[in-house]
Order: sequence, then C-alpha cells, then structure tokens
Amino acid sequence: MADFKDRKKGFENKFAHDQEMEFRITARRNRLVGEWAAGLMGLTAEETDAYAKAVVQADFEESGDDDVVRKVVGDLVAAGHEIDDTSVRTKFEEMTVEARRQLIEATD
Repeated sequence: MADFKDRKKGFENKFAHDQEMEFRITARRNRLVGEWAAGLMGLTAEETDAYAKAVVQADFEESGDDDVVRKVVGDLVAAGHEIDDTSVRTKFEEMTVEARRQLIEATD
C-alpha cells in the first residue's frame, strides 16, 4: 500500500512541477512578446521593461491568450503599426519555443 501512496505522491509532484513550468513558460513568452512589440514601437529600455511587465500582467485578466493578444494588437495599432491577431499569435508560437529554451537552459 505504501508503494501506491508513493506513486500517487510522485504523480502529484510531477503534475505540480509541470503546471509551474507551463506558467513560467507562458510568463516568459509574454515578456518576450512585450519586448518584441516594444521594439516595434521604438520604446526606450526603461519603457520596454515596463511595457513587457504590463504585457505579462495583462495575462491575468482572463484565462487564455486573448487578453494579451488584444493588448499587444491594440497598442501596436495605436502606435501606427498595421498588425492583426494572427501575426501576434504567430509571434506567440515563436516566443513560446524561445521561452521554453531559455528556461531549460536556466535549469541546466
């Protein structure tokens, strides 16, 4: 019976770890997308840092990526860039790969 409890605990720990990693990857991805958008808008280093943090915060408004997409698209359009949801979602995919790579390298 102890083996079953140990296995159950192991699965619970793995699940918790996987959830934490996904959260960290998403937060890092959002920061990278924010930095990319800030670069397009020509923000200074300080403004870029603040904007990237604002993009990360935007993700807490609702579940899913729609809140972040709306923010980034809205800000880029307001800054005079022609961009749509699809372009930002494509950048999300690219930055998800980069965020995962960065976090894996940081844990090695």
